[in-house]
Amino acid sequence: MLTEAMAKRITLDFLKTESASGLILATAALAAIALANSPWAHIYFGFIGEPFTVQLGAFTETLSIIDWVKEGLMAVFFFVVGLEIKYEIVRGELANPRRLALPVIAALGGMAGPALIYLAINMGPGAAPQGWPVPVATDIAFAIAALAVAGPKLPPNLRVFLLTLAIVDDLGAVGLIGLLFTDHFRILELAGALAALTGMGLLGRWRRAPYLLYAIGFVVVWGFTLKSGISTSLAGVAAAATIPLEPRKPGRPGVLEDFMEGLHPYVAFLILPLFAFCAAGFTIRGLGLPDLFGPIALGVAAGLFFGKQLGVFGAAFLVIVLKLARRPTGAKWVELYGLSLLCGVGFTMSLFIGQLAFPSTDVAAEAQVRIGVVAGSLLSTAAGMAVLAWSQARRASEED
Repeated sequence: MLTEAMAKRITLDFLKTESASGLILATAALAAIALANSPWAHIYFGFIGEPFTVQLGAFTETLSIIDWVKEGLMAVFFFVVGLEIKYEIVRGELANPRRLALPVIAALGGMAGPALIYLAINMGPGAAPQGWPVPVATDIAFAIAALAVAGPKLPPNLRVFLLTLAIVDDLGAVGLIGLLFTDHFRILELAGALAALTGMGLLGRWRRAPYLLYAIGFVVVWGFTLKSGISTSLAGVAAAATIPLEPRKPGRPGVLEDFMEGLHPYVAFLILPLFAFCAAGFTIRGLGLPDLFGPIALGVAAGLFFGKQLGVFGAAFLVIVLKLARRPTGAKWVELYGLSLLCGVGFTMSLFIGQLAFPSTDVAAEAQVRIGVVAGSLLSTAAGMAVLAWSQARRASEED
């Protein structure tokens, strides 16, 4: 069994990595926006749009660099997300029903609020209601990094609450991807993916199975899923569900913990920054004010900034007042509100969903999505950090 001390260490290592990753993500995104509006814009857009062919035996696929990052590398990101979800459900915060109620209900409110605000803005002529899933997600790395900077001395339970809420949010986003962005699929390739998943599940019964076999199984599941027409994000989460938690030796972390600790730094410091660099760049050249501040941009920005804080804090306030859950130990209402603001940092997940919701040929729509995501995330970050920093300063003055 995994000891409580080991479980806490895994959670703390995860939080530290996420905090550092947020700063790198911000740098990558700013570099992309700067390049996209510079004299070297043609180099940037030429790079992310360059076709690249991968051939492995009978498998052959040609995609652009940005599509390989989205469909290939981001599948590894969703694999790690799936590992984190399974770990939290079985061994972490999501395993305790009393602790589970507040972040889960708050996450559901945080998904409903942005969607409703986006739809309210995008119901008129020329609007784009299909973009409502874009502002529902929370970027764990940015949110945790902002909390670490603004409130390093705040109660640690606030960090665990934010992490749990963001993981539930990610699970909901993955579900939306599967339901809304799978127009058609190929039966034979899907059957191949399911067969490979079954093989990975059976492999989990072999306690000393080489890790290389799990890696090969994941690549096979990913390849079949890519060919089937279904988002490879689902392949990542589904493959993660087959990884066992049981340790190979008593008192040691299990296979899942080994994968999570081994892959997470590469995802946080390489894959996500690369995706941010490829997906965040937008140019304002040739776009008028209606294109830059159209209903899509306003809906995404308002959904992230207003919808998230209203949904998360409103749902949390309701269940706490009704005594269905308790506030995180040591946390004040103002700090819970500050966390609700930080949940409006959508960024990576919102950009990913935005690329699925709007075709790459619709340049104006994609620019609006990126403007809305950047604006809403920046507003949420600034407001959330200000509230949390003020609360920490007030705590310090009360102690003095």
